[in-house]
Amino acid sequence: MLRFIAFLAIAVASVSAKEPTQTPEAGAKFVGAVGCRSSSCHGGAGEKRSQYITWSQKDFHTRAYAILLDARSARIGEAVGVSQPQSSARCTVCHSPFQSVAQTRLTSTARPDEGVSCESCHGAAQPWLRGHTRTDWTYATRVAAGMHDLRNLYVRANACVACHQNVDADILKAGHPELVFELDSQSVNEPKHWRDDDSWSGVREWLVGQAVALREVMWALNTQSAPSDELKAQGWGLGWLLAETTNAVPELPKISSGMLKVAEATQKGADELARVAAVSNWSEMSVRNLLLALASTENQFSGKGVMGPPPAAPQRAQRLVLALERLSLTLNLAPNLEKELTALREDVTRHYDFNGATFAEHLRAFRAKL
Repeated sequence: MLRFIAFLAIAVASVSAKEPTQTPEAGAKFVGAVGCRSSSCHGGAGEKRSQYITWSQKDFHTRAYAILLDARSARIGEAVGVSQPQSSARCTVCHSPFQSVAQTRLTSTARPDEGVSCESCHGAAQPWLRGHTRTDWTYATRVAAGMHDLRNLYVRANACVACHQNVDADILKAGHPELVFELDSQSVNEPKHWRDDDSWSGVREWLVGQAVALREVMWALNTQSAPSDELKAQGWGLGWLLAETTNAVPELPKISSGMLKVAEATQKGADELARVAAVSNWSEMSVRNLLLALASTENQFSGKGVMGPPPAAPQRAQRLVLALERLSLTLNLAPNLEKELTALREDVTRHYDFNGATFAEHLRAFRAKL
C-alpha cells in the first residue's frame, strides 16, 4: 500500500506540458481542515464558500478514522495480527493519512482523527493557504505553489485510486469489503463540492477511473508472488471492459486480450489510456455508440466467446453495469432505463451466485429499451 502513496507523488507532478506545473515545496507542512473552515473561506454559504460544510456534514471521508475504532475493524485487525487498527500503518495509510506523514510536516492543528480531509486530496497547504485567495493568483499560480492540479482528471484519479482499489488479500479474507473503484459515481456520492461544467466530464471521469484501476490491479498482479484468484478476476474483468471500450472507440489507445496476458504490458497500456482519456473528446453520438456497443455483449456472458477464466464473469458484469449506468446518466437516459438497470444491478450483487444466462437476458432487455 505504501507504494501507492509513492506513485501518487509522482503522478501528481506528471502533468501535461499544457497543464499547470506543480513544483511542491520540499517538506511543506499540513495545517489540517481547520485552515479551511472559517466562514469567510470554505466554511460559509454560497458558491465556493461551503466546501468545508459539505465535507464535514455529508462526506463519508470524515468517518474514515472513526471506522477503525468500531468492532468490525477490531475483528479484522485481530485476524491479520493488528491489535490496534487506529494506529497500524496498514490501516491508517488510507483511513488516517496524517499518521503516515512525518511529525515535522504536521502543524499542531493537523489531527489524525480528521480522517481523509482537505489536504489528503489538495496537498499540504502551508505554501499556498494564504496566497490562494488573492485575486492576482491564477489557478496555475496555485498549482505552482503546491496545490494539486485536480482539474486534471488523470491527477484526480490518481489521488483516489490508491485507497479505493486494492486491498491486501489477507485483509479482504478477514472481512474488509472488496473495493470497486469508479471515479464518476464515487465523486457524485462523495458528494461533490466542486463543479464540472463540461457535460462530457462524467464520461471522462468514468473512463480514466477504470483505466487507473486496471493499472493498479495489474501492478499488484505483477508484484505479488502468489496473487489471489479474486485479484486475477478483477484484472480480467477490468481488462475485458476496457478492451470492449477501446475497440468501440477508435481514437483511444487499445487494450487487447493478448495484452492482458502480460501484467506489465497491461499496466503501461492502462496508464497510457488514462492519460489520453483525461482529455478525450466526446459527443452525444460517440457516447451513444459506446453505450450500444457495451450493451451488445450478451454473448460474453452466455457461454459463447467468453474472455478470461470463469471466475472473471461476475467481475466483468459488475464493471459493465457501472459503465451502463454512467453512460446512461450522461445521455439523460437513466430514468427511462431504471427498471432494466435495477435488474442488472441485482444480478451482480453477489458474485458467488452470479448467473451468466440471466445476466445476458437482462442485458438484451436493456439494449432493446435503448
